[in-house]
Amino acid sequence: MKLREVEAATKREVSNAYLSQIENGKIKKPSPNVLHSLAVVYKINYEQLMVMAGYAVMSKTQKPNPPAHNSFTELNLTPEEDAKLLEYLRFLRSTK
Repeated sequence: MKLREVEAATKREVSNAYLSQIENGKIKKPSPNVLHSLAVVYKINYEQLMVMAGYAVMSKTQKPNPPAHNSFTELNLTPEEDAKLLEYLRFLRSTK
């Protein structure tokens, strides 16, 4: 599939620019949300994809920890967007 086709297949959850950065090695560890979208599109095992990306995956017998809350996780931010948000957060905190 071409990058734009993958972007369309993920309902724009994963942009073609982000995919290009993954392909070119600029993004070494895509987010679990991105990996899940790609696993669905490519019809491959999500857990195996997570392991390949360097994430620890629970065994079937382990009990999950409660998920950490991150308001921006579902946005699939680019590294630049993530950096800008962190910069803005530091600014806000410095004004207190």
